[in-house]
Amino acid sequence: MKIAITGANGFIGQYVVAELDRRNISASLVTRRSSVISPNSLANHHVISIDLYEYRSDTYELMGAPDVLIHLAWGGLPNYKSIHHFENELPSQFKFLKGLIESGLKNLVVAGTCFEYGIQSGSLREDCRSQPTNPYGFAKNVLRCQLEYLQQIKPFNMTWARLFYLYGDGQAENSLLPQLKRAIERKEKIFNMSGGEQLRDYLPVAQVAKYLVDLATASRDNNIVNVCSGKPISVRRLVEDWLKENDWSIELNLGYYPYPDYEPMAFWGDCHKLERCLEAK
Repeated sequence: MKIAITGANGFIGQYVVAELDRRNISASLVTRRSSVISPNSLANHHVISIDLYEYRSDTYELMGAPDVLIHLAWGGLPNYKSIHHFENELPSQFKFLKGLIESGLKNLVVAGTCFEYGIQSGSLREDCRSQPTNPYGFAKNVLRCQLEYLQQIKPFNMTWARLFYLYGDGQAENSLLPQLKRAIERKEKIFNMSGGEQLRDYLPVAQVAKYLVDLATASRDNNIVNVCSGKPISVRRLVEDWLKENDWSIELNLGYYPYPDYEPMAFWGDCHKLERCLEAK
């Protein structure tokens, strides 16, 4: 099976590449900046520099005519409220993926987002209505709908991997764990955060990468699949666990920041469909 990955130099992409290495699977790594790919990956994979915003008719062949694409690339993050997501990103993404499918791509795994659910609380299943409330979630959801319509014209297998919250080394510097690490390294006495009572669904990014590779190598049409733990945890408890696991000491200044206005206070993913997909692999 020939696999290609877009966004291979991103936070999730680097872990997906590492998971492929662990399984001794070679892939085509698609990136706009091949120089930032880890040197450890170059011996096992073929790195291709392609601009997703300038689709060419020979792009599929340049990517090695893959059997499956793990599509992680998406620009404009972490500004979830930017209209860039539907003004620029959405049309470019659809044009790129449509071109690959029309050229012969048969299996597609796309990284979606839990923001597609919008302000819905509790355990969220894949059959919950999508009600995005920010431009990023909206654009992702529209892309999924576009691809579903395309399936009716040009059949292909699609898994829409709806990601929840991830953490791990290498994530964006403004994310919670990197901010906490910096505060510890600077020997700060206080760490400012929200009230921390919001419930979220977190997974280590290495586990997410494993799930994505499992879904990709199964080559099935799964439609939406929540990639999540299915276990809600408060942000405060998550931070306290990190402090305990790493033997860090710092006072948490709870309530310093307001809660985000684009998320409900308590939501997490239902992971039963993910479990079924993995069992059937």
